[in-house]
Amino acid sequence: MTTESRPETRITRKFAALKAEGRAGLVTFLTAGDPTPEASEDILLGIAEAGADLIEIGMPFSDPMADGPAIQASSLRALKAGMTLPKTLEIVRSFRKKDDDTPIILMGYFNPIYIYGVDRFLTDAREAGIDGLIVVDLPPEEEGELCLPAIEAGLNFIYLTAPTTDDKRLPKVVKHASGFVYYVSITGITGTKSADAGQVGEAVARIRRHTDLPVAVGFGIKTPDQAAEIAKVADAAVVGSALVQVIADNRDENGAPLPGTKDKVLELVGALADGVRGARN
Repeated sequence: MTTESRPETRITRKFAALKAEGRAGLVTFLTAGDPTPEASEDILLGIAEAGADLIEIGMPFSDPMADGPAIQASSLRALKAGMTLPKTLEIVRSFRKKDDDTPIILMGYFNPIYIYGVDRFLTDAREAGIDGLIVVDLPPEEEGELCLPAIEAGLNFIYLTAPTTDDKRLPKVVKHASGFVYYVSITGITGTKSADAGQVGEAVARIRRHTDLPVAVGFGIKTPDQAAEIAKVADAAVVGSALVQVIADNRDENGAPLPGTKDKVLELVGALADGVRGARN
Protein backbone atom coordinates (compact mmCIF):
# COMPACT_ATOMS: atom_id res chain seq x y z
CA MET A 1 0.00 0.00 0.00
CA THR A 2 1.34 3.41 -0.89
CA THR A 3 1.49 6.21 1.63
CA GLU A 4 -1.02 8.16 -0.44
CA SER A 5 -3.64 5.41 -0.16
CA ARG A 6 -3.47 5.17 3.62
CA PRO A 7 -6.07 7.20 5.49
CA GLU A 8 -4.78 10.16 7.48
CA THR A 9 -6.07 10.01 11.02
CA ARG A 10 -5.20 11.21 14.50
CA ILE A 11 -2.89 8.16 14.61
CA THR A 12 -0.81 9.22 11.62
CA ARG A 13 -0.68 12.81 12.86
CA LYS A 14 0.38 11.69 16.33
CA PHE A 15 3.25 9.56 15.05
CA ALA A 16 4.37 12.41 12.81
CA ALA A 17 4.39 14.69 15.86
CA LEU A 18 6.31 12.13 17.93
CA LYS A 19 8.89 11.82 15.15
CA ALA A 20 9.27 15.59 15.09
CA GLU A 21 9.81 15.56 18.87
CA GLY A 22 12.42 12.82 18.47
CA ARG A 23 10.80 10.42 20.89
CA ALA A 24 8.72 7.29 21.06
CA GLY A 25 5.11 7.25 22.18
CA LEU A 26 3.21 5.50 24.97
CA VAL A 27 0.17 3.45 23.95
CA THR A 28 -2.08 2.34 26.80
CA PHE A 29 -4.71 -0.39 26.74
CA LEU A 30 -7.79 -0.67 28.93
CA THR A 31 -10.91 -2.77 28.46
CA ALA A 32 -14.12 -0.80 27.89
CA GLY A 33 -16.47 -1.22 30.83
CA ASP A 34 -13.91 -2.54 33.31
CA PRO A 35 -14.62 -2.61 36.19
CA THR A 36 -17.89 -0.78 35.46
CA PRO A 37 -18.95 1.32 32.47
CA GLU A 38 -18.99 4.49 34.56
CA ALA A 39 -15.60 3.92 36.16
CA SER A 40 -14.11 2.87 32.82
CA GLU A 41 -15.20 6.09 31.15
CA ASP A 42 -13.87 8.16 34.03
CA ILE A 43 -10.46 6.44 33.93
CA LEU A 44 -10.17 6.76 30.15
CA LEU A 45 -10.78 10.49 30.34
CA GLY A 46 -7.71 10.88 32.54
CA ILE A 47 -5.36 8.64 30.55
CA ALA A 48 -4.19 11.15 27.96
CA GLU A 49 -3.63 13.90 30.51
CA ALA A 50 -1.58 11.43 32.56
CA GLY A 51 0.75 10.86 29.61
CA ALA A 52 -0.70 8.37 27.13
CA ASP A 53 -0.02 9.37 23.52
CA LEU A 54 -2.46 6.86 22.01
CA ILE A 55 -5.21 4.82 23.62
CA GLU A 56 -6.29 1.29 22.81
CA ILE A 57 -9.74 0.35 24.06
CA GLY A 58 -10.55 -3.32 24.30
CA MET A 59 -13.93 -4.49 23.00
CA PRO A 60 -15.13 -7.00 25.62
CA PHE A 61 -15.57 -10.50 24.23
CA SER A 62 -16.46 -13.79 25.87
CA ASP A 63 -13.62 -15.76 24.27
CA PRO A 64 -10.51 -13.52 24.12
CA MET A 65 -8.15 -16.29 23.00
CA ALA A 66 -5.02 -14.16 22.41
CA ASP A 67 -5.19 -12.48 25.81
CA GLY A 68 -3.61 -13.53 29.05
CA PRO A 69 -5.38 -13.98 32.40
CA ALA A 70 -5.45 -10.29 33.34
CA ILE A 71 -7.10 -9.06 30.15
CA GLN A 72 -9.37 -12.10 29.88
CA ALA A 73 -10.63 -11.36 33.38
CA SER A 74 -11.15 -7.68 32.55
CA SER A 75 -13.24 -8.63 29.52
CA LEU A 76 -15.42 -10.92 31.61
CA ARG A 77 -15.81 -8.25 34.30
CA ALA A 78 -16.94 -5.76 31.67
CA LEU A 79 -19.44 -8.16 30.13
CA LYS A 80 -20.82 -8.98 33.57
CA ALA A 81 -21.23 -5.24 34.17
CA GLY A 82 -23.36 -5.03 31.02
CA MET A 83 -20.80 -3.70 28.56
CA THR A 84 -21.63 -4.01 24.87
CA LEU A 85 -20.12 -2.79 21.62
CA PRO A 86 -22.70 0.02 21.28
CA LYS A 87 -21.85 1.13 24.83
CA THR A 88 -18.15 1.02 23.94
CA LEU A 89 -18.81 3.40 21.06
CA GLU A 90 -20.78 5.62 23.43
CA ILE A 91 -17.79 5.84 25.77
CA VAL A 92 -15.69 7.02 22.83
CA ARG A 93 -18.30 9.63 21.92
CA SER A 94 -18.19 10.96 25.48
CA PHE A 95 -14.39 10.98 25.39
CA ARG A 96 -14.39 12.99 22.16
CA LYS A 97 -16.50 15.73 23.72
CA LYS A 98 -13.52 16.49 25.99
CA ASP A 99 -10.55 15.30 23.92
CA ASP A 100 -10.52 15.60 20.14
CA ASP A 101 -6.80 15.00 19.71
CA THR A 102 -5.76 11.72 21.34
CA PRO A 103 -5.93 8.80 18.91
CA ILE A 104 -8.24 5.95 19.86
CA ILE A 105 -7.87 2.41 18.56
CA LEU A 106 -10.44 -0.29 19.19
CA MET A 107 -8.82 -3.67 19.81
CA GLY A 108 -10.51 -7.03 19.96
CA TYR A 109 -12.11 -9.79 17.95
CA PHE A 110 -14.21 -9.92 14.81
CA ASN A 111 -17.27 -11.65 16.23
CA PRO A 112 -18.85 -8.61 17.96
CA ILE A 113 -18.22 -6.49 14.84
CA TYR A 114 -19.71 -9.15 12.57
CA ILE A 115 -22.84 -9.36 14.72
CA TYR A 116 -23.10 -5.56 14.82
CA GLY A 117 -22.79 -5.44 11.01
CA VAL A 118 -19.55 -4.38 9.35
CA ASP A 119 -20.91 -1.43 7.36
CA ARG A 120 -22.96 -0.13 10.27
CA PHE A 121 -20.03 -0.60 12.64
CA LEU A 122 -17.59 1.31 10.44
CA THR A 123 -20.03 4.18 10.03
CA ASP A 124 -20.73 4.35 13.75
CA ALA A 125 -17.07 3.93 14.72
CA ARG A 126 -15.97 6.79 12.49
CA GLU A 127 -18.79 8.98 13.75
CA ALA A 128 -17.92 8.18 17.38
CA GLY A 129 -14.33 9.34 16.86
CA ILE A 130 -12.41 6.09 16.51
CA ASP A 131 -9.24 6.27 14.43
CA GLY A 132 -8.10 2.68 14.00
CA LEU A 133 -8.83 -0.99 14.53
CA ILE A 134 -6.81 -3.97 15.73
CA VAL A 135 -8.73 -7.19 15.17
CA VAL A 136 -6.51 -10.00 16.32
CA ASP A 137 -8.31 -12.91 14.68
CA LEU A 138 -8.44 -11.44 11.15
CA PRO A 139 -5.23 -12.27 9.26
CA PRO A 140 -4.29 -10.56 5.97
CA GLU A 141 -5.91 -13.44 4.07
CA GLU A 142 -9.26 -12.13 5.36
CA GLU A 143 -8.58 -8.49 4.47
CA GLY A 144 -11.84 -8.21 2.54
CA GLU A 145 -13.88 -8.84 5.68
CA LEU A 146 -12.88 -5.66 7.50
CA CYS A 147 -9.40 -4.31 6.66
CA LEU A 148 -10.15 -2.95 3.20
CA PRO A 149 -13.65 -1.66 4.11
CA ALA A 150 -12.15 0.05 7.19
CA ILE A 151 -9.52 1.82 5.11
CA GLU A 152 -12.21 2.85 2.63
CA ALA A 153 -14.15 4.30 5.57
CA GLY A 154 -11.13 6.37 6.63
CA LEU A 155 -9.94 4.23 9.55
CA ASN A 156 -6.47 2.83 10.03
CA PHE A 157 -6.25 -0.95 10.16
CA ILE A 158 -3.36 -2.17 12.28
CA TYR A 159 -1.93 -5.65 11.84
CA LEU A 160 -0.03 -7.70 14.39
CA THR A 161 3.37 -9.19 13.66
CA ALA A 162 5.21 -11.62 15.91
CA PRO A 163 8.63 -13.22 16.40
CA THR A 164 7.35 -16.03 14.18
CA THR A 165 6.48 -13.66 11.29
CA ASP A 166 9.35 -14.29 8.86
CA ASP A 167 10.58 -12.21 5.93
CA LYS A 168 8.44 -14.19 3.52
CA ARG A 169 5.31 -13.44 5.53
CA LEU A 170 6.01 -9.81 6.48
CA PRO A 171 5.30 -8.21 3.06
CA LYS A 172 1.81 -9.73 3.06
CA VAL A 173 1.14 -8.56 6.61
CA VAL A 174 2.15 -4.95 6.00
CA LYS A 175 0.75 -4.62 2.46
CA HIS A 176 -2.56 -3.09 3.57
CA ALA A 177 -1.57 -2.11 7.11
CA SER A 178 -1.96 1.53 8.07
CA GLY A 179 -1.46 3.71 11.13
CA PHE A 180 1.33 1.59 12.57
CA VAL A 181 2.49 -2.00 12.77
CA TYR A 182 1.99 -3.71 16.13
CA TYR A 183 4.88 -6.03 16.98
CA VAL A 184 4.00 -8.69 19.54
CA SER A 185 7.31 -9.03 21.34
CA ILE A 186 6.75 -12.47 22.83
CA THR A 187 5.22 -15.72 21.69
CA GLY A 188 2.11 -16.67 23.60
CA ILE A 189 -0.57 -14.65 25.34
CA THR A 190 -0.50 -11.18 26.86
CA GLY A 191 0.92 -10.37 30.25
CA THR A 192 2.83 -13.60 30.89
CA LYS A 193 6.45 -12.88 29.91
CA SER A 194 8.75 -9.88 29.65
CA ALA A 195 10.02 -8.44 26.40
CA ASP A 196 13.76 -8.59 25.62
CA ALA A 197 14.87 -5.20 24.32
CA GLY A 198 17.78 -6.62 22.32
CA GLN A 199 15.61 -9.10 20.46
CA VAL A 200 12.93 -6.46 19.99
CA GLY A 201 15.45 -4.07 18.44
CA GLU A 202 16.47 -6.68 15.88
CA ALA A 203 12.83 -7.46 15.08
CA VAL A 204 11.88 -3.79 14.69
CA ALA A 205 14.80 -3.24 12.33
CA ARG A 206 13.64 -6.19 10.25
CA ILE A 207 10.05 -4.90 10.09
CA ARG A 208 11.30 -1.48 9.01
CA ARG A 209 12.97 -3.07 6.01
CA HIS A 210 9.49 -3.97 4.78
CA THR A 211 7.46 -0.85 5.64
CA ASP A 212 7.74 2.85 6.37
CA LEU A 213 5.00 2.63 9.01
CA PRO A 214 5.84 3.28 12.68
CA VAL A 215 6.36 0.15 14.77
CA ALA A 216 4.72 -0.14 18.18
CA VAL A 217 5.78 -2.94 20.51
CA GLY A 218 3.48 -4.61 23.01
CA PHE A 219 3.03 -7.73 25.17
CA GLY A 220 5.44 -8.15 28.06
CA ILE A 221 5.95 -4.47 28.97
CA LYS A 222 4.93 -3.85 32.56
CA THR A 223 7.26 -1.32 34.18
CA PRO A 224 8.54 2.18 33.35
CA ASP A 225 12.06 0.77 32.92
CA GLN A 226 10.84 -1.85 30.46
CA ALA A 227 8.85 0.77 28.56
CA ALA A 228 11.95 2.98 28.39
CA GLU A 229 14.06 0.15 26.97
CA ILE A 230 11.49 -0.55 24.25
CA ALA A 231 11.16 3.17 23.50
CA LYS A 232 14.85 3.26 22.59
CA VAL A 233 14.31 0.89 19.67
CA ALA A 234 10.65 1.25 18.66
CA ASP A 235 8.28 4.07 17.76
CA ALA A 236 5.95 3.29 20.67
CA ALA A 237 5.62 1.03 23.70
CA VAL A 238 2.25 -0.56 24.40
CA VAL A 239 1.20 -1.37 27.97
CA GLY A 240 -2.04 -3.14 28.82
CA SER A 241 -1.94 -6.01 31.31
CA ALA A 242 -0.13 -3.98 33.98
CA LEU A 243 -2.80 -1.26 33.88
CA VAL A 244 -5.65 -3.75 33.81
CA GLN A 245 -4.13 -5.51 36.83
CA VAL A 246 -4.25 -2.29 38.84
CA ILE A 247 -8.00 -2.20 38.28
CA ALA A 248 -8.33 -5.87 39.19
CA ASP A 249 -6.41 -5.36 42.43
CA ASN A 250 -8.47 -2.36 43.57
CA ARG A 251 -12.07 -3.59 43.69
CA ASP A 252 -14.36 -4.27 46.62
CA GLU A 253 -16.18 -7.55 47.30
CA ASN A 254 -18.93 -6.52 44.87
CA GLY A 255 -16.48 -5.76 42.07
CA ALA A 256 -16.84 -1.98 42.31
CA PRO A 257 -13.68 0.14 42.15
CA LEU A 258 -12.26 1.19 45.48
CA PRO A 259 -11.67 4.90 46.16
CA GLY A 260 -8.41 5.92 44.55
CA THR A 261 -8.45 3.25 41.83
CA LYS A 262 -8.41 5.83 39.05
CA ASP A 263 -5.52 7.68 40.70
CA LYS A 264 -3.48 4.46 40.90
CA VAL A 265 -4.05 3.71 37.22
CA LEU A 266 -3.13 7.24 36.20
CA GLU A 267 -0.07 7.19 38.47
CA LEU A 268 1.24 4.15 36.61
CA VAL A 269 0.47 5.77 33.26
CA GLY A 270 2.43 8.82 34.35
CA ALA A 271 5.42 6.72 35.41
CA LEU A 272 5.34 4.79 32.13
CA ALA A 273 5.13 8.05 30.18
CA ASP A 274 8.12 9.45 32.06
CA GLY A 275 10.08 6.31 31.20
CA VAL A 276 9.21 6.52 27.51
CA ARG A 277 9.90 10.24 27.30
CA GLY A 278 13.28 9.90 28.95
CA ALA A 279 14.41 6.93 26.88
CA ARG A 280 16.24 8.85 24.15
CA ASN A 281 17.66 11.69 26.24
